[in-house]
Amino acid sequence: MTVPLSILDLAHIGDGETAADSLRSSVAMAQAAEGWGYDRIWYAEHHNMPSIASSATSVLIAHVAAHTERIRLGAGGIMLPNHAPLTIAEQFGTLAELHPGRIDLGLGRAPGSDQKTMRALRRDPSSAESFPQDVLELQGYLTGPSRIPGIEATPGKGTDVPLYILGSSLFGAKLAAMLGLPYAFASHFAPNALHDAIAIYRREFRPSAQLSEPYVIAAANVIAADTQDEADRLFLDAKRKRVGLFVGRGRTFTPDEADLILESPAGQQVLQMVRYSAVGTPTVVRDYLDRFAEQTGADELMVVSSATDRAAWLRSLELLAQVSGLVTAG
Repeated sequence: MTVPLSILDLAHIGDGETAADSLRSSVAMAQAAEGWGYDRIWYAEHHNMPSIASSATSVLIAHVAAHTERIRLGAGGIMLPNHAPLTIAEQFGTLAELHPGRIDLGLGRAPGSDQKTMRALRRDPSSAESFPQDVLELQGYLTGPSRIPGIEATPGKGTDVPLYILGSSLFGAKLAAMLGLPYAFASHFAPNALHDAIAIYRREFRPSAQLSEPYVIAAANVIAADTQDEADRLFLDAKRKRVGLFVGRGRTFTPDEADLILESPAGQQVLQMVRYSAVGTPTVVRDYLDRFAEQTGADELMVVSSATDRAAWLRSLELLAQVSGLVTAG
């Protein structure tokens, strides 16, 4: 690979699994990924989603960090309008003090939930409007000086936890450029604005104390298997699973029903979400990701293994590491 490879772990709770099963698997995967040579793993804040176990993102990061040694860990991301900036500064400041040099903080402005859950979080519907100011307030707590006179984050102050702006639209690109922060685009599920957002970010970037040159992370779905047929089967299973999540809102469909929906307009929206997917043998996947990095100009790729089978999920990441030169096969 011509660029570093990292992982987004959605802490998926599979069929018949508990949240505890998912969290144990996240630890095992992080330990394996550390040995395979991946740069970092991020976890995303989602709420009221029975298939995702990373809602308490900072707690999960702390647990995984305590069971690994070197790999960087972070949020991809914390939905900042759900929280007071001081609280997040204290949480990630604590993580940085416990695991110096290993903690990242990606920030998004979406709720990470639906409107009903947003109310349960006590989030004001207009809170996203103050996202740029909240990012600056949070940055002040971590780097100093604080932008709120008389208020300091302890732990937090002086930890210089690196911030990343996450996005799937032009808003995040413009904000990351204006603040001189790295930009991570969620092209693994919201691909439409990818190229425009990156172009705007690079064109409008202003150097900052954290970053002197633009830095782009682009996400892509990955399923690598020993044969193309096996990879295609796993990808079809993943698309059928998305039909249940995004079309049926949790309703269970038979494989035949899911395939019919995939051919419908609603199904086409599901397929559009996974436009950037590397599926096949390890060499096919590596070559796809090399082209993707070249076409986007990304400085780093963050891969999401969309295989629904836990063993296939791990095998996919292992095969990619081997063929990309992160680790020798054996």
